[in-house]
Amino acid sequence: MKAEGDQDLIRRIAARDQTAMTTLYARHHVRLYRYLVRLTRNEAVAEELMNETFLETWRKAGSYEGRSAVSTWLFSIGHNRAISSMRKRGESQLDEDAAAEIADQDDNAEIALQKRGKADVMRRCMDRLTVDHKAVIDLVYYHDKSVAEVAALLAIPENTVKTRMFYARKKLAELMREAGLDRGWP
Repeated sequence: MKAEGDQDLIRRIAARDQTAMTTLYARHHVRLYRYLVRLTRNEAVAEELMNETFLETWRKAGSYEGRSAVSTWLFSIGHNRAISSMRKRGESQLDEDAAAEIADQDDNAEIALQKRGKADVMRRCMDRLTVDHKAVIDLVYYHDKSVAEVAALLAIPENTVKTRMFYARKKLAELMREAGLDRGWP
C-alpha cells in the first residue's frame, strides 16, 4: 500500500482528522526539532516552538495553498516562530552544539565516534559564518531544501539564496581547509 502524501494529510487535517495530524507529526517532528534546536540553541525552547508549529498547522491547515512542499510550509512556520522568539529573548546566533548531541539512529558506534570528531571541527567552522549564511547552509544541507524552498521559507529572492550559498560554501571550504578537515564523511 502506497504511503499517503503530505498534501493529502493536510487536506485531512483541515477536516480535523487527528490520525492525519499524528502521521504528519511522525514524519516531520524530528527534522523540525533539530532545525529549531540549531536555530534557538535551546532544546526546551525548540520543543515548545515545534509544538506551537504543529498546533498552528492544525489550526491553519485549511489555508495551505500547496505552493510549496508541506515540509517547507512547516519549516517556514517554525522558522518564523523561532525568529520571533529569539527577538523577544535577544538571541541572534545559530547554535550547532545542542543539535549535534541528538543521535542519528542509523549510525553504529564507530561511525558515530568518527562523526563526532569531524562534527566538532565543522561546527567551529560553521560558527564563523554569518547568521544568514549559516541559515542557508543548514536548510539546504541538513534539511534537504531546494533553493526555491529556502527562498520561500526565508522570504528572500531565489537569487539571494544562490548568492548566499555561493559565498557560504566558499567561506566554509576555506575555514575547513584551515582546520585540516577533508571533505569526506564520516
